[in-house]
Amino acid sequence: MIFLLLLPGYVLVNYYITLRLRYWFKNLSPRLGGRASAVTITVIFFVMAMSPAAALLLPRSGFAIAVRRFSAYWMGILLYFLSALLIAELLRFIMLHTKLRDTGLFSRGGVIAAGAAVFLCAGGVCFYGAYNARQIKTTEYELTVGKQVAGMDSLNAVLIADTHMGYAIGRDHIAQMVEKINAVRPDIVIFAGDIFDNSTEGLDYPDEIAALFRQIDAKYGVWATYGNHDIDEQILMGFTFNWGGSHPNDANMRDFCEKAGINLLCDESVLIGDSFYLVGRRDGMKPGTDDGSRSTVGELTRGLDKSKPVFVIAHEPNELQETADAGCDIDFSGHTHDGQVFPLTVITDIVWENPCGVIKKDDMYSVVTSGVGVFGPFMRVGTDAEICSVKINFRH
Repeated sequence: MIFLLLLPGYVLVNYYITLRLRYWFKNLSPRLGGRASAVTITVIFFVMAMSPAAALLLPRSGFAIAVRRFSAYWMGILLYFLSALLIAELLRFIMLHTKLRDTGLFSRGGVIAAGAAVFLCAGGVCFYGAYNARQIKTTEYELTVGKQVAGMDSLNAVLIADTHMGYAIGRDHIAQMVEKINAVRPDIVIFAGDIFDNSTEGLDYPDEIAALFRQIDAKYGVWATYGNHDIDEQILMGFTFNWGGSHPNDANMRDFCEKAGINLLCDESVLIGDSFYLVGRRDGMKPGTDDGSRSTVGELTRGLDKSKPVFVIAHEPNELQETADAGCDIDFSGHTHDGQVFPLTVITDIVWENPCGVIKKDDMYSVVTSGVGVFGPFMRVGTDAEICSVKINFRH
């Protein structure tokens, strides 16, 4: 429904950009200002603009996969091209009300230069964003939990989230992630949801990707919970088409996790090595149950021996106070992507109590990662793809 409300605005934005493109090409060369050129530019641009819809509607094929991968970049291209164009329009409006209006800035050459600047600025940001999204960083934290663990002074945990495996994120990105994880010699890997990008169909080499996950060398293994995108739903430009009801988690996703050696905790708890608890929460928005229900953190931790450390895996970093009140020691989360692309990176502090990093909530730590993969545009501007190496010290 939200997408349908925004659709007229999307069409108008693309039409506006097309008009400015045609105006720039007309000034670049009179031969490019004719009807044939105008029609060609309009058709090419709108084919690109409709690539997300084409990716949704085309039956699975090599061509459809190529279209889907292009569409993963398109929204970022549109965002930064529109932003650069609007900045140029604002500067032009300001200069029109100054003495600069009588200079060469408003000549044909000035129009060509302004258009070139828009292309260079938008293109530069897009190329940087696409490159940066592929560079996985390692962020290190050190925390102290005020509980004793017999025979264990510390625990080396790695937090990952938001791989969004599918048409955009595939084998090469996961191979890089696994290499980064093994480099920090983890005792345990905690996977805070959004393993998939709404489907398993987009996985390029599923068996090879599963084999890569099995190469993770961690004493206590890989433990995960599902996120809001670990549901088999049709998705278009970030909007899912769910016409009512609750979608259960896809059996194909669970099968993949079993092959990959990923242990799922869906509203479940487990005692690891008789030393600490892991509690995996279902997602609040898309719990993956037939009736849309999920357990509270209080229900999940009731009956646990709270003298032992209790670590919660929750895809979204919300209900932090409730989690702290339940006697949990660390809440591991993802989901936010730390905004992923500017200007969304500016508003994450408004939306989330802990958009990324570590905060203390009473006696509990909230640890949030910006994630390994991407959602929507395959770009990261103003934030990084990361794994989090978390050294957890225990009280002697």
